[in-house]
Amino acid sequence: MHSYFNELTKAEYKIYKKLNTPIKIQDFLETLPENFYERKDTCYSPRIVLQKRRAHCLEGAFLGASLLWYHGRPPLLLDLQAVDRDYDHVVAIYRQNGCWGAISKTNYAQLRFRDPVYKTIRELALSYFHEYFLDSGVKTMRKFSRPFDLSRYKKFNWITTHLPLWRIGDDLDDSPHYSIANKKTLRNLRPADPIEVQAGKLKIWSDSR
Repeated sequence: MHSYFNELTKAEYKIYKKLNTPIKIQDFLETLPENFYERKDTCYSPRIVLQKRRAHCLEGAFLGASLLWYHGRPPLLLDLQAVDRDYDHVVAIYRQNGCWGAISKTNYAQLRFRDPVYKTIRELALSYFHEYFLDSGVKTMRKFSRPFDLSRYKKFNWITTHLPLWRIGDDLDDSPHYSIANKKTLRNLRPADPIEVQAGKLKIWSDSR
């Protein structure tokens, strides 16, 4: 176990000890309200997420990866990049019985948890492709990253810091990514059906600001 975890409080330790499987981690993330950026964009560390009791996708991925790491798995992220008029999505990923799965914090019906049934990172990433679209139905996912290992940040305790994790987010965004298809294919995508668009508007938490 990394020395980072020596800085956990007793309350944090109880949470980390209890959430010892990807399913338990996902179930816990589902209890956290969406972070709607009350005043400005945020990039909370796992400690601040637990204090604030809210998270957006990147913050949830940081927490999920740290929980996986606590229980002996590498703390890996996967970045799904979209066209400029849409948002990227980030998940924490794990490998089990030779296959990949993903832990995902999202407020909507799409882009959610993935069971570990995908043999490659590409398979896992492309499982999100048909659910990644705008209200117009236009599909927007274009690239996916390599597994991004948070354990590389050995001199910066990203788990318990009170500082925002913008540097890590920027590094993830700038890390190597792979295109999902060639330009000709991407120019000829069929839009999502109206029923898919309608279903995609379902959300868990309402922005009450």
